Amino acid sequence: MADSTPRKFRTVHFQQAKDEGRRFAMLTCYDAITAGLFDQSGIEMLLIGDSVGNTVLGHATTLPVTLDDIITFSQAVVRGTERAFVVADLPFGSYEVSPAQAVESGVRLVKESGISAVKIEGGSEYTDHVRALVSAGVAVIGHIGFTPQSENVLGGYRIQGRDDDAAAAMVEDALALQEAGAFAILMEMVPAAVARRVDEALRVPTIGIGAGSDTTGQVLVWQDMLGLRQGKMARFVKQYAQLHTVVTDAVSTYHREVLEGSFPSEEHGY
Repeated sequence: MADSTPRKFRTVHFQQAKDEGRRFAMLTCYDAITAGLFDQSGIEMLLIGDSVGNTVLGHATTLPVTLDDIITFSQAVVRGTERAFVVADLPFGSYEVSPAQAVESGVRLVKESGISAVKIEGGSEYTDHVRALVSAGVAVIGHIGFTPQSENVLGGYRIQGRDDDAAAAMVEDALALQEAGAFAILMEMVPAAVARRVDEALRVPTIGIGAGSDTTGQVLVWQDMLGLRQGKMARFVKQYAQLHTVVTDAVSTYHREVLEGSFPSEEHGY
């Protein structure tokens, strides 16, 4: 964002970025040390995503993640953060039943962890939930396009909004969430042209992950972005480092030195 960064990022700063044609960066985060590193690096927004289920807890999907899980990891991220705006996902099963359930979960998450906003998956069917959250004092980011919590309904990880009707419906969903009070809309796995159409229709900022370059912000899962996780990466992932190699090389060296007796040496003793 601008060179004169605020002492603490708030919703108004992201709206200013949209209004002034500037951009901001978002990364997932799940612990205090990493939060501190990302914060010091200038990342404006941190997300405790339910992707913690895949990246940290070892689940095959995000679906088993609980509200208690998100609260625990959110507390850690908030402790490690000074400047970045911290957002957390409302996990599967914590908001769908009713607006009242969404408010109960959202208020608890904010109150117990100290985050600044929640993210909720879904389109216009959740406008009452978003409106109730905002009325209760909980800032909300909407999440449309591919929504991982609905992968069983969507038929797996599939690009959303490919045809004209689906694209039009996505614009309608985004507008409905904006009018319900969401201060930003995240789009996942959406054709760039459709994401651009959504962004142009909205007055609030957009955040993209696999949604082209015309959104106000961009987000990636940090273990993917820094090459810690191995295997096939989604097309939208750019790896800026290969931490898997760095870590495995270092650990292998430590292991070898312990076995051969060269660690600890005299300099590492008392």
